[in-house]
Amino acid sequence: MTDHENPDENKPSGRRMFLTRSLAAGGAMSAMPLAALGTAQAAEQNPDFSTPVQNKPYTPTYFQEAEVAFLQAACARLIPNDDNGPGAVEAGVIEYLDRQMESGFGHAANWYMHGPFADAAPEFGYQSKLKPREVYRAGIAATEAYCKQHFDGKVFADLSDEQKDDVLKQLESGKIQYEDVKASDFFSFLLTNTREGFLSDPIHGGNKDMAGWKLIGFPGARADFLDWVGRNEKYPLGPVSISGERG
Repeated sequence: MTDHENPDENKPSGRRMFLTRSLAAGGAMSAMPLAALGTAQAAEQNPDFSTPVQNKPYTPTYFQEAEVAFLQAACARLIPNDDNGPGAVEAGVIEYLDRQMESGFGHAANWYMHGPFADAAPEFGYQSKLKPREVYRAGIAATEAYCKQHFDGKVFADLSDEQKDDVLKQLESGKIQYEDVKASDFFSFLLTNTREGFLSDPIHGGNKDMAGWKLIGFPGARADFLDWVGRNEKYPLGPVSISGERG
């Protein structure tokens, strides 16, 4: 979970360290094709080339209204809005998640999805007949039912922050068990995809205004940094997206 303690001003916050480790792990950033490098370079040389992202309200195509409310509440606890900048919800992670449900990932298009299924170690791969989009739907429904049962009929979004954190921790550890979906699988998808949405290129729906990149000081899709090699200076320019948007 996120560290909410006030960080020493000379040290990076727990939230920043969490996101920096996520980026360094290599799974959160989208691969950048060579064509994108040319686009970013053109945007850097000619500001008029930049195509700003249109921050229009997004209408989910997969998640239903109650599911969106759950995701907003959960993502707001995983990467909260604080003094360091916008959180997951403000950065458009819900749009990223919804769009992923209609992608090859959501449909497990390139996954081996045949039995037998077993409770095996992670190195043996994904062990469920459920596609990620089905894991989300079943996981949200089961978690809402759990909350109603244990918190006087309240849904997850109506819980206190401490209660939400406790539920998420129990999902992560596997202390909560569901009949139709593995709770730890659901949490793993939710956490990983929230990180992705916060740190991937805005072209995928999240990281609005490149909030995630600005938070960790990532320069985005700039073509090269040869002018800065050996200067021993802090890089002063904001990030550039694949589409040419400048932060």
